[in-house]
Amino acid sequence: MPQVFKCSFCGHDIPPGTGINFVRRDGRLLRFCSSKCRKNTLMLKRDPRKLKWTKAYVRR
Repeated sequence: MPQVFKCSFCGHDIPPGTGINFVRRDGRLLRFCSSKCRKNTLMLKRDPRKLKWTKAYVRR
């Protein structure tokens, strides 16, 4: 049975055979479910706790 990973940004499950892996210079592996999550992390440097569609969203 294939292993299911969590998205590093939004926290949703990544189905087997999909997603994007990104290896940082320090060796840390980031897994993304979509290009939306990848862009929000790498290019826009957004905090997932401030976006309502992520599982890390914290209501104030």
